Amino acid sequence: MKIQDHKIELKGMTLEKLREYLESIGEKKFRGNQIFNWMYNNLAMEFDEMQNIPKPLRDKLQSETTLKTLELKTSKSSNNTGTVKYVFSTYDDRNIETVLIPDGERNTLCISTQVGCPLDCKFCATGLMGYKRNLSTGEIVDQYFLSAKANPKTSITNIVYMGMGEPLLNFERTLESLDIFTHELNKVVGRNRITVSTSGIPQRIIDLAESGYRVKMALSLHSCFEDIRSRIMPINNKYSLSDNLDALKQYVRISKTKITFEYTMLKGINDRKEDAEALAKICKDIPSKVNVIPFNSIAHMSPGGISAELEPTSKSGILDFVEELRNRNVRVMVRETQGDDIAAACGQLAVN
Repeated sequence: MKIQDHKIELKGMTLEKLREYLESIGEKKFRGNQIFNWMYNNLAMEFDEMQNIPKPLRDKLQSETTLKTLELKTSKSSNNTGTVKYVFSTYDDRNIETVLIPDGERNTLCISTQVGCPLDCKFCATGLMGYKRNLSTGEIVDQYFLSAKANPKTSITNIVYMGMGEPLLNFERTLESLDIFTHELNKVVGRNRITVSTSGIPQRIIDLAESGYRVKMALSLHSCFEDIRSRIMPINNKYSLSDNLDALKQYVRISKTKITFEYTMLKGINDRKEDAEALAKICKDIPSKVNVIPFNSIAHMSPGGISAELEPTSKSGILDFVEELRNRNVRVMVRETQGDDIAAACGQLAVN
């Protein structure tokens, strides 16, 4: 899909920016409210759908702006869990993946913020894909709106920024997307059903807390020891776990929310008794819960080095680890693998 370079990307504008743009072309501010409603509540994909917008304005918008940021390229459903993986193409012919995870009355959409990822986490397929570019605000939010359009009978109840990329390295656009999703004029999901996941950028964690959006925060933890974490998550060499934990304490204090620690179980690396003890200590210091995640194969990326050596902790090993945590009064959720048969499970998103 190609978008002409001179056209303004209307999808992805916050209400404030829409109003400013409409005023700049000689229109009244309230037109911004109307277009906001059409794009984000009525899922309008064409200007002619905007029935209360005068035709001369619709023609002008058609000429100078675009509502298209992504195009649905393919979708694939898991036969095991009903998980759906979407591949969207961008205007410059890049591909990104978005995953819809059904779980009873809860339907979670896992969205991406970058094409690829620069962090090179050793257990993550996206890191092996490498980094291409940041997504625009429109490309971030359109994953929700296009997924909702493709699933009219499925109500998306939760949004997690846990797809491809590091949201806090695309910070301004992540913030703008949160502004759109959580705006009082929008009917997307409540802010308490939105989670931003990060591998740990301390200052940006604090900045997000001070932004006032008060969404949930998840840290990709995966080890409580600096040396081990640096081995499997090179970003830890730049932003230490210690600094990230200090930032999370500020996030809790400012936002009045609890933290989720994401913990992928890796055989012989982070599944020992001393790992459980260290994790319990962190959870005692920071109001939180732990999502224990089975390691999902990244063989489809033909990994080398340490990535090729990683093995999943056995099911019995996971149960022992979880029991150790719960005996220490840690709130633990064991995440079931969803969509591994279509390479849509946690850590598997990548486009070759």
